[in-house]
Formats: sequence, C-alpha cells, structure tokens
Amino acid sequence: MKIISVVGARPNFMKIAPLQRAFSKREGVESLIVHTGQHYDEKMSDVFFNQLELPKPDFYLGIGGGSHTYQKANVMLAFEKVLQEEKPDLVLVVGDVNATAACSIVAVKMGCPVAHVEAGLRSRDRRMPEEINRIITDGISNFLFVTEHSGLINLAKEGVPDEKVFFVGNVMIDSLIHYREKSKNTTIRKELGVGEKDYVLMTMHRPANVDNEDGLKSILEIIRGTTKYKKVVMALHPRTKNNLEKFGLSDELYKINNLIVTGPQGYLEFLNLMDNAALIITDSGGIQEETTYLQVPCLTFRDSTERPITTELGTNQLMKDLNPTTVLGKVAKIMNGTEVKGTIPPLWDGRTADRIVDVLQGEFS
Repeated sequence: MKIISVVGARPNFMKIAPLQRAFSKREGVESLIVHTGQHYDEKMSDVFFNQLELPKPDFYLGIGGGSHTYQKANVMLAFEKVLQEEKPDLVLVVGDVNATAACSIVAVKMGCPVAHVEAGLRSRDRRMPEEINRIITDGISNFLFVTEHSGLINLAKEGVPDEKVFFVGNVMIDSLIHYREKSKNTTIRKELGVGEKDYVLMTMHRPANVDNEDGLKSILEIIRGTTKYKKVVMALHPRTKNNLEKFGLSDELYKINNLIVTGPQGYLEFLNLMDNAALIITDSGGIQEETTYLQVPCLTFRDSTERPITTELGTNQLMKDLNPTTVLGKVAKIMNGTEVKGTIPPLWDGRTADRIVDVLQGEFS
C-alpha cells in the first residue's frame, strides 16, 4: 500500500506525525509526505518537522501564501504532477485547510481513493473557508475518519454511506499524549518568567477578530482586564501583529502591565504553555481540543464551533463576540474556580492513528 499524506498548515503536522509513526511500524506500507507550503514561516512549518520527528517531505510544493483561489489552484496543478509520477494507492488528507480540499479534488479526478482524517466536523457557518473545505472533502472522500460523535450525525444527515465512515478518535490528541512529557523539557516558561498556573495564555488570529480596529481595541481591553488576575502571555500571530501596526495600536499593546508578548511558538513550547496555563483565551479551532484533553479552561471567540464535544464534555466555552464585559465576567468566574470542570471525550486516548491504519490495511490487503 503506497500512501501520500498531505500537510500544509500548522495543525496538519501534529495530525500527520502519529500517522507517520503508525505507518512506519507496518509491513507493506510505503508512506510519502507532500508539503504544500501553505504555512511557510519557519516557526509555523519547518520547526514542526524537527520537533515532531517527521522525515523531511518527499515533495515540497512551495505554494506559500496568497488568496484562497491562488492557493487551491496552484496546489492542484503541482499536486497533479506528484500523483502522475508516484501513482499512489491512497491520498490521505487531514483537517480543513485549502490544501486538504485541493489535493482531494485532484486525487478523485485521477481515480485515486482519498482518506479524510478529522471528517464530519461542521460549524454551520459557510462564511468560514474551512467549512467549505470540510464539505468538499467529505463529499468526495472514500474513507472518513471521525473524531467525535457529532461527525457521525453530520455525515449521516448528508447522506454519506455508513460503510465509508469510521469513528476512530482524535489523532491530534495522539500527538499531544506522545509529546507531552518531552514538552516539559523545554525552557519556554523559564524564558518568559512564568510559573505553573500563574498566567493566562492568549492567541488571536481570525480575520473576523483581528482585521478591524474595533476588534483589536476589544482584545486590548480584554487583556487589560485579565492582567488584573494573572500575567497574560500573548503569542502574537503575524496577522494580528501586522493589523495592530496598521491601526496604530501596537504601542497600546506593549504598554499593558503584566503582559508578556512573544512570537509564534514551536509545538513543544506551545504545548508546555498550554499545559501549565490557568486559562487559555483564543479563537483557534485545534486549541479547543487540546485544552479539553489537558483539562485547562478555554474561552474561544467564535460564533460557532465545529467541535461541539469540547463544549459539551470538555473545558471549552464559546464567546460569541468580543464584548469585554461579558468576557471578563467569564474570566472572573474561572479565576475564582466556580466554572464546571470538563471530561475527556471517548477514544481520545492516543491510539487513533493505529485504528486508522488498521482500517486502511484491512481495505487494501
């Protein structure tokens, strides 16, 4: 069985790493990695291959940034050449980035089966480009590997045949469990001068939150209010940094007392910061899952979540807008220990990758 696995953006690396380990242990499995280059900053890309012990990509498409149309079109053209050359038995894609949908379309058009890891997630918000990518990829994939119960329901409603769908758990948690101990050896907290549970970790990058002046001003107010309880470590995303400069708000950020601003972190460093935070404030999708496993309270700035298990069983709470009064009320409750604790969802046990490979080997044997 010859498999080509596709990685593009930061979260993909953590999902591919456990699968690559599982493939390498099986006889008769040849696994190649295609890196599309969607995240091309060293902190967001190369460092993950080093930290996650992934082999260097067999193919690097080097597409980089640009509009969604530019990324998809150029990934499709470049990936077509890879498939023509390698003729794999299966293309495996993960998550919901542009490369996921683009490579799935190319594979199916060329008669190659597709496996989608993290299938069935839905936010019900088609303004999100990720939602369109999920719908496209799930609609044409041959194997749909589901992380949580909502995915089974969504795919059934969309008419996907049961024999294509496999509830296997969350491969992102495989990476977290595998590297959690290693992350404890990083020096990031010492470098930042923060101790266990004495800080709030914050990340914000979604356009709806950081591409406008009002959103950025609300974020600054939330930071100011939160620093009254704990230090705040702000992992500043390049997009957010650029917009703060664009709207002349950078000085306001750096004036805030009890705030530590840092750049994008490697996977191990960020895992260490998450594991030891008293609270995480974010608009990320994947962090909702990781904090649920780590049992760290999380406030997520999204109108909806494609990962409802994180709010039903986990430690995540959705914040519909950036209203500082509402948000700081939640922060106060969490700091006072009055919020309900979460539990770890079914099959988030570190063995998801093995279950996926079991299914694929069974189908291709």
